[in-house]
Amino acid sequence: MTGHTPDRSSPHPSRQSEPRGSSGSDTGPGLAALHRWADSASFADGTAEGLVLTDHHPAFPGRTALAWHEHVGSTSYTDPFGHGPGTWRYARWTSPWTPVGLELDRPGAPQAHNAPDPVGADELVPSWTATGPTHSRLTVRLQVRDATGNESDWYTMAQWAPGDETVHRTTVPAQSDAFGTIEIDTFTAAPGRTTHAFRIQTLLLLADDQEPDPRGTATSDAPPALHSLTMMVSNKAAPTRHTVSGHGGAWGTILEVPQRSQEVHTGHCPQYDGGGEAWAGPACTAMLTAYFGRGPADDELLWIDPKDPAPDVDFTARAVYDYAYKGCGNWAFNAAYPARYGLLGIVTRLRSLTELEHFITAGIPIATAQSARSNELGGYSTAGNIMVVRGFEENGDVVVNDPLSPTDKDVRRTYPRGDFERVWMAGGGIIYLVHPPQHQLPPNIPGLPRNW
Repeated sequence: MTGHTPDRSSPHPSRQSEPRGSSGSDTGPGLAALHRWADSASFADGTAEGLVLTDHHPAFPGRTALAWHEHVGSTSYTDPFGHGPGTWRYARWTSPWTPVGLELDRPGAPQAHNAPDPVGADELVPSWTATGPTHSRLTVRLQVRDATGNESDWYTMAQWAPGDETVHRTTVPAQSDAFGTIEIDTFTAAPGRTTHAFRIQTLLLLADDQEPDPRGTATSDAPPALHSLTMMVSNKAAPTRHTVSGHGGAWGTILEVPQRSQEVHTGHCPQYDGGGEAWAGPACTAMLTAYFGRGPADDELLWIDPKDPAPDVDFTARAVYDYAYKGCGNWAFNAAYPARYGLLGIVTRLRSLTELEHFITAGIPIATAQSARSNELGGYSTAGNIMVVRGFEENGDVVVNDPLSPTDKDVRRTYPRGDFERVWMAGGGIIYLVHPPQHQLPPNIPGLPRNW
């Protein structure tokens, strides 16, 4: 999910953004839905152990969170990247078994949780908003059920941490069985065995020699808390077709998103994949965070060269770096990082630029993944890149901040609507976004699976 230099066809060693479809294909993004647990009612649908609902967590005042109350167990964990073994106490929340929900909404005819979903999913991607002190971490686990009701064992989707002082955040490689495979941040179902229901579990963990401070008044010292948990499910093989989408209400609207080039960071922080073409994710996440007036304070940037042209990009690279993946392109990690600055994050798929326009109208820029051949996007050629869509020209063409640009001032670009949409949809329409909780997301599209 990293970026590449224009006209350089050889892929970076890191994973590409998304598989490329055929050039000029009118195949659409398939079906997608997003499941979210983010308030008292939805959290109550699951099982909380050692966690309590609160509206007074300092990370998101006035918003319901599941916060650490007491531990219900302990587990040993050896950090494979340098911090060594330790014992961690945990509290836990487990969702109910949830149908993937890719069929069209049928108001008044809800599906039973134990009934097989008529449409299966071939990919599942979790994302979360969690906070905690430096001696805390979050484990995200997934279990799936196929059309016949058989259930997988638990997969570990992430060993995430808000920092790297006590434990290194990482995904877990080499998880594969008859149900599917974990590919960095994504569960991919085995061929012919789509997922029809799932449940997700989070463990909030504290190092054994540490105690949470119930009186903590800052995100960094308050008890660990889960503020939002989402699961994007999709079936990219579902029969859909795509043509250039129509007016979605945002033509002529361009958001003032700060501009960050990944290229000016070439050679920076080799321990975090070295900047340049590897830092599309950090550059875009830094732009999204800065757009809402959030980001690291000066005292958080002291470890960065004071001559750095945009130190928030280097800081973001460290904060999203996946030590097993050895890169900064983990979408869930990019969506999770801005929680320390009071921003919620999700990863999902959209079906068209018309849908994306609703976010621009709501004042929310969107990070999109795409790859392009030399005859697409005006000669732009890359095996995989991330851009921030910031608005639309009066004729509907797409205005982006493209970090794969030589300098910050060159980042703003405009692409023909049809060309951009075709390339983006060929990769499935995947996006991530962040927003303050008071900045509401637009309404979902009636009659279609809810995908944000």
